[in-house]
Parts: sequence; structure tokens; C-alpha cells
Amino acid sequence: MKTIAASELELGRYDEILDVRAPSEFAEDHLPGAINLPVLTDSEREQVGTIYKQESVFEARKIGAALVSVNIAKHIQSHLSDKPGGYKPLIYCWRGGQRSRSLALVLDQVGWPITLLEGGYKAYRTRVLSDLTTIPKNFEYRVLAGLTGTGKTEILKNLHERGEQVLDLEGLANHQGSLLGEPEAGQNLSQKKFETRLWHMLSTMDPSRVVWTEAESAKIGKVFCPKALIEMLRQSMRIEVQVPMADRVDYLNARYSHWQEKPEGIMQKLKWLSKRHGNEEVDKWGEFAKAGEWGHFVERLLSVHYDPAYRMALDNASGPTCEISTQDLLGAGCTDAAIRLLDMTWA
Repeated sequence: MKTIAASELELGRYDEILDVRAPSEFAEDHLPGAINLPVLTDSEREQVGTIYKQESVFEARKIGAALVSVNIAKHIQSHLSDKPGGYKPLIYCWRGGQRSRSLALVLDQVGWPITLLEGGYKAYRTRVLSDLTTIPKNFEYRVLAGLTGTGKTEILKNLHERGEQVLDLEGLANHQGSLLGEPEAGQNLSQKKFETRLWHMLSTMDPSRVVWTEAESAKIGKVFCPKALIEMLRQSMRIEVQVPMADRVDYLNARYSHWQEKPEGIMQKLKWLSKRHGNEEVDKWGEFAKAGEWGHFVERLLSVHYDPAYRMALDNASGPTCEISTQDLLGAGCTDAAIRLLDMTWA
């Protein structure tokens, strides 16, 4: 059995990454690609912790050892039952302590070449935070910007399909980019998991090639982008995507068709904007929604709320800018824009 420091960790060297922490710990965040083989469940961990604090350290360890032994046996009889002799897993727990070492010891005795992560998840997390202050500075970015509903995400998808490096921050954050594009229930990420996703994505990219991304604020939904990345995006080449209002309205109505199914839900989301735009304006949006006049609803929302907010945010960008115009976003508009971006000459 050997150990490895988080600073030397290369995820691709292992057949599997085994996270032995409790399911709730795993759900908050884990190493990319890890699977959860808990040696103590959440309830068992709570039980042992209570005995440790209120009764006896010795009793807690004795009961914990019995529970861990049962769980390790289950894992060997199930998930690990068909692993060959050359199976090479990386094992970790919270701090590289008893939980990970208990499984590692048994698997090592079986004969598998085991690697333990020194310091466990805590050491890995320290590396992630450190790397995210430096890795973003290794790349040249081209940043798609533009008003809401100009198809920036679709253009990025087209660039990705053509082999370009794309950093989809909204995708990493499970966020659809606006008040009306909240993530589905249960899809919100923890800050830790977002940072793990971002770290893993940047770590797999080639610094010698351009990275395409979308202009974002420091906060995406409920998570925050690292300061180093936001600073790089604000000083990078910015491409303003220009699209006629009518095309934007059609695109948003098609993309967020759920508006038409539950108009009362949309208006519930928009009520908080009364403080900014007044009850009369928000009531007008409600009248459009109740009447099924979705074209007027979207156009009014864009012109009164989203477009002015975007123009105010422009002050944060300091890099060079250029423009690209397109239309027919539901047709070939996004594909056409991607192709023309790749044909452009960049100074």
C-alpha cells in the first residue's frame, strides 16, 4: 500500500477512485469520477460520534470497528467482487484517517495495489482552491457577450461541436442564466462541487489553445466564480452578439416554453422585481401572461428589465471588443455565427 500527496495527484492513473465517506459528505462534493463506498453510513457515523462524545472513546472505536467491518465486507461481496488482481484504486476519506485506512488495509491484504490519498478530501480541497487562483491565468479567452436571448449558449455548443475548447460556466453551475432560467428542482450545486467541476474542466484543457466562454458575473445562480477567472474574463477579447428583438423573443419563448404551461409560477418569480420597476409594470407583465400574449410579455421584460441591467454591467469589462450579428436563432443563426467566429482573424 502506498500514499500520494494531493499536490501530486493525477486522477487518470487509477482504475477507480473510492470515496469512503458517508453519503451526505459525498453528495456535497467529491473527487471527479469518484464512487461512494461508505465504511460508515450517515446514521452510523452519528451513532459512533455520539458514543465518542458522551460515553467512551474506547466504546466508540469498538462499535465503529464492528460497523466498518460489516460495510467493508458488503463492498467486497458486491462492488469489488469482480475486480481483477491488477485493480488499482485510489482511496480517500475526509482527512486520510481511520475510515480510508480501514478499507485500504483490507484491500491491500487481498492483494490489490492500493493508493491512499494523504490528507484525504481536505487536502484535495486545499489543492483545488489553490489551483483556482492560478490555472485561469494560463489561458487565452474569447468571451461571448450580448443581451439576454441572443443564443450565446447555443453558439458555444456549436463551437464545441467543431472541436473548440469551451468553458460552459452556466452548465458547470447547473444554471440557465437568468431569473426565468432557474435550475430544475434538486439540481442546485454546492459551492464546493462547482469549484471541483471548474477545476477539473480547466485541468483538462490545453493552455496553447483558445478557450471560448460566455460573459458572466461573479455570481452564477447560487455559486461564485473564482476571482482569478472573473478578472481574466473581464480583460479578455469580448464578442458582442447582436440579434434583432423579434428573433430574441421567438428564441426565448421556444427555449422556456414552460412559461405557457404555468404562467402563475412565472409571475411568482417576478414579484420581487416590483421593488425595482413598480407594481404597475409588473402587473402589466401579468396581464400579458394571463392573456397568453407571450411575445409581448417577453419583449416587455427584455426592454424594461434585462437589457438595461446588461448595459449597466458593461462597465465591468475592460478588454477589447468586437461585434457579430446573427438572426433566426431557431434555424441556422447560431451555427452560422459559430462558423463566422472561427473564420475571423484575431489580432
